[in-house]
Amino acid sequence: MPEQRDPSPYDALLLLSFGGPEGPDDVVPFLENVTRGGGIPRERLKEVGQHYFLFGGVSPINAQNRELLDALRSDFAEYGLDLPVYWGNRNWAPYLTETLRTMVHDGHRRIAVLATSACASYSGCRQYRENLADALATLQSEGLPVPEVDKLRHYFNHPGFVRPMVDGVLASLAALPQDVRDGAHLAFTTHSIPTAAADTSGTPGDHTRGGEGGAYVAQHLDVARTIADAVRAETGVDHPWRLVYQSRSGAPHIPWLEPDICDHLEEQHAAGVPAVVMAPIGFVSDHMEVKYDLDTEATAKAAELGLPVARSATVGADPRFAAAVRDLLLERAATERGGTPERCALGALAASHDLCPVGCCPARAPRPAAAGADWRGPVAEAPA
Repeated sequence: MPEQRDPSPYDALLLLSFGGPEGPDDVVPFLENVTRGGGIPRERLKEVGQHYFLFGGVSPINAQNRELLDALRSDFAEYGLDLPVYWGNRNWAPYLTETLRTMVHDGHRRIAVLATSACASYSGCRQYRENLADALATLQSEGLPVPEVDKLRHYFNHPGFVRPMVDGVLASLAALPQDVRDGAHLAFTTHSIPTAAADTSGTPGDHTRGGEGGAYVAQHLDVARTIADAVRAETGVDHPWRLVYQSRSGAPHIPWLEPDICDHLEEQHAAGVPAVVMAPIGFVSDHMEVKYDLDTEATAKAAELGLPVARSATVGADPRFAAAVRDLLLERAATERGGTPERCALGALAASHDLCPVGCCPARAPRPAAAGADWRGPVAEAPA
């Protein structure tokens, strides 16, 4: 019999993700959801959607979330954790509000939330909390009971997130030709964001100025350094590395985090580096920004340069990540019951905070955000 674990006070777990189209007809409506309020013409969205059309209009993210759901449910069952797991998205079906509505109808009133974003940033944390607040306000406007939701902490440095990526880098190094393997450079990639958003990421104590990057950059650097150290310990080779960025989507006049991965490949080739491993440490799964920006665009740039490259795996539905989610859930449950559980974390930074304080990854415009220190419950009416 598996050991029984106590998830109380939680009665359900919600996997909260970005969402993606699952066919050609979904692409433009999906992008309209993503860019709502931005005034972007439909014709421009069709141009942007070409990345999706190259893959039949299907983003891999929904299938990968289904795999993660299965992994979580299997792990919970194996370890005697009697807790249902649901899934809702920000931008495509199954939509967050619909999933929360179902959870309420199923009788759930205290819900733990895992967002598929490991680090602190507006789009990776605060915006999900705003989405939760909007959904809760909609339930209230419908006369439904409003559940209490708690977002699980950032897991960028949890062993169950980091160690699968270490294995991915080791496998990619092993896949390179032997004569270039020891000289390979490690390019750790994550999503570029505006430098102003990076500087205000994390708690107010993490905020920086002048493009230093706040918690977003610090957390990614910590993960990159931890993986590079583990690779050196395993192989005996001290590979040079750098944190680089991908998937920029903003206006040219707005500063975003740099260097871009393609520019970085050109720089490494010009410097005589014999090979590069691209390690997407800022992504939980191999979704479109990995499949296109790295596997298609960056790989084509490397081929143009004659530079051998390998792309390491993301965590995806690795059983160690599923176990990490279980660990995060039970850790938070014990804290809510008044305990002081041990918190697992690798690297130089401590385990992240449970409850986002006031001023954490501040909104671009004032909006209610659930699961934070400044949350006072849903507003009286759902937002338009």
